[in-house]
Amino acid sequence: MSHIEHTLAFAVPRHEPPALEVRVNFGVFAGREATPAEIDELASTLLEQVSAVSIVAEERHEIDGHSEASIHQVRVEIGQESLPTDRAELEQLGERVVAAAEQWATACIAERQVEVSEL
Repeated sequence: MSHIEHTLAFAVPRHEPPALEVRVNFGVFAGREATPAEIDELASTLLEQVSAVSIVAEERHEIDGHSEASIHQVRVEIGQESLPTDRAELEQLGERVVAAAEQWATACIAERQVEVSEL
């Protein structure tokens, strides 16, 4: 059996950012994180428009010496290889992806919302 080395923490070399990125302020409006099933629903919807997508659901903390903020955010990342080369088509696709993400988030929130005062 071969030995596979596992690394708990590691530095990542600079990499190309996604060609198209959409951020959804999910937690601000839902008062909770998106579930894995909800992420799968979003992926299914987006794959009707692009050939590949990366979705990151994250709890983001912004901290300095005077304040701290925490948000639940969903990032949709689409690589260059999945995007049209025509600028007008790219802008239209971006608008469709934003609209799909908004519709998805609105449906998720309507189905199950946690009041911020409950947190």
